[in-house]
Amino acid sequence: MDELKDLLRGMTEGMNGGKAPRRDRPAPPGLPSRSQRLGRTEPALCKRCGGAGFLIDDLPVGHPDYGRPVPCRCKLDERRSRRRSHFKDAHKLAALARFTFETFNTDLSYLPPHKLGSLVRAYDAAHEFALKPEGWLLFTGTYGCGKTHLAAAIANHRIENDHSAVFVVVPDLLDHLRSTFGPSSEASYDDVFDEVRNTAVLVLDDLGVQVASPWTQEKMFQILNDRYNRQLPTVLTTNQRLEDLDQRLRSRLQDQELVRNFPILATDYRAGANPGQGDLSTLSFHASHTFEAFDVQRRNASVQVNANLRRAREAAEAFASSPSGWLILLGASGAGKTHLAAAISNTLRAGGLDDVMFVVVPDLLDYLRAAFNPQSPVPYDRRFDELKRTPMLVLDDLGTESATPWAKEKLFQLLNYRYTAQKTTVITSRVPEDRLEPWLRTRINDAIHCQVLTLETTSYRGSADQVEARQLKQPQKPSSGEIPY
Repeated sequence: MDELKDLLRGMTEGMNGGKAPRRDRPAPPGLPSRSQRLGRTEPALCKRCGGAGFLIDDLPVGHPDYGRPVPCRCKLDERRSRRRSHFKDAHKLAALARFTFETFNTDLSYLPPHKLGSLVRAYDAAHEFALKPEGWLLFTGTYGCGKTHLAAAIANHRIENDHSAVFVVVPDLLDHLRSTFGPSSEASYDDVFDEVRNTAVLVLDDLGVQVASPWTQEKMFQILNDRYNRQLPTVLTTNQRLEDLDQRLRSRLQDQELVRNFPILATDYRAGANPGQGDLSTLSFHASHTFEAFDVQRRNASVQVNANLRRAREAAEAFASSPSGWLILLGASGAGKTHLAAAISNTLRAGGLDDVMFVVVPDLLDYLRAAFNPQSPVPYDRRFDELKRTPMLVLDDLGTESATPWAKEKLFQLLNYRYTAQKTTVITSRVPEDRLEPWLRTRINDAIHCQVLTLETTSYRGSADQVEARQLKQPQKPSSGEIPY
């Protein structure tokens, strides 16, 4: 009977922070403990709970929490460490260790001032947030503009200075939440979810690229809504338009009292000074097409034809110096329409306007069709909106596309929007003006907003002028007996 009392007394004292529970007492002399028999190193026991992992507060009988075990601080620390270890594997921030404020380059002289200014403002805001995290930061912009670099720099700065921060890519976060339901998961769903909701600074990269299922929308709303209500410091990056996000999230991201939105207008830094326009614009193929290289004195051409070419070049140069409205270039194949359109685009690019999209019409339609592929990273609406809203659009070879009802409808939607919004547009076509689609003909006849130039000449390609021009560019071979130096 005395032995039973001793056992109960030892367990009670252990739960109340006194002596270690009976099961954790050292083994009798000469008898190895279970851990020793298994070859394990016995961990040091917690001084508060004696290794039990919980405590029972000394409360009077009848108290609602009388006899209720409370997790010991050692157990809470263990769970917290396990959650952080899980997130360390999840976000792989070590792979982004190079993304610091010191390695972020804002000295990009090829960017126009307004784009460089947006980059500098985003950098300053990120650096300020890393030093004193308050409210929410939202970085928006295209691929490669520096959003992830700044977001990772914030997390790296916090961790290097022994402050808490969690950096995670949104699709990876959702995958790890799903993985917690697996039998081999080291962390429970509640542990991971609570860590995201409660961490001092949360950095979520690539919001909006996750598969928009009801479950993913619910989880993201729960996380962000909880942090929004408690106004916990949060950093978000996205290449999506706000109107494309879940309406509930969009409403909170538009709260200007809590959220500071920094659109980064810089182009993809990986492309350097020649970003072009993604995989659609073909302007880089026409780098040699300048106004100086446009021949207005063609051999065997009449005085009237050369005068027409001269007027066309002068009108194109005037348009490039002050781009406004529409410019329509008509003429036979090889007359020089594409050359002048590319010369306008190259002049604008050289002047600092890099938002110039030069695209062949059949390629444009293929670009839109590709968006219907389930594997397409960019949805159709976004691709079409990019074409509609780009500041300067050059459509080359209108009329060579397949005249399907779908193609006609898309071209009408695109050009009707740009005409109504008075977006600067250049169109080239070999189709005579009287054979253009009626809806297009009525718009280009608007003399206030549209200018039509018809190049009255035959094809320049393969002509004697082009052959001679090509020969002049080639290095001269030394004559017989002459020693080259």
